[in-house]
Amino acid sequence: MATSRRVARVSELIKREVSQLLMSGIKDDRVGTGMVSVTNVNVSGDLQHAKIFVSIYGSDEARAATMAGLKSATGFVRSELGQRMRLRRTPEVVFVEDRSIEQGTQVLSLLNRLSQERKEFPLEDSTEDAPVEHNSVEDFDEEDFDEEDLDEEDLDEDGFDEDGFDEAVNDDERRAKQ
Repeated sequence: MATSRRVARVSELIKREVSQLLMSGIKDDRVGTGMVSVTNVNVSGDLQHAKIFVSIYGSDEARAATMAGLKSATGFVRSELGQRMRLRRTPEVVFVEDRSIEQGTQVLSLLNRLSQERKEFPLEDSTEDAPVEHNSVEDFDEEDFDEEDLDEEDLDEDGFDEDGFDEAVNDDERRAKQ
């Protein structure tokens, strides 16, 4: 089994070599139909299998034709990798279409649309009924805290209230209970 550093090096080398093959080595016209780029390469721990993730820009027909061209060129790509790389055994190559860039673009457009809608239709500001929040010790007034509100009956066995907050039960009392 190869080390993770070696697997990463082989993965990067395969990515670089396949990118060069896509530019000039593969003569199949179907591969040139859509703009193709290698986004990632996953190599198994024993260096016997390589999944090559490709991003294809174009219509659905161009994507399908490009993937068919890549699948038919798998043997050629593997033999070229074997000649260019110095490995004991050349990994078996599988091309997988990577749609993560397209999905990321969709998410960004949704976020932009949501941002535009919030600018057009802002939410009403209802601070009158909102609870008071304290951000630091300086913001805390003694008027906000009533010791009468704290009953030991409301605390569980660890000294926490029902919300899970540690109230004014000190460590000595907690140790005495145990």
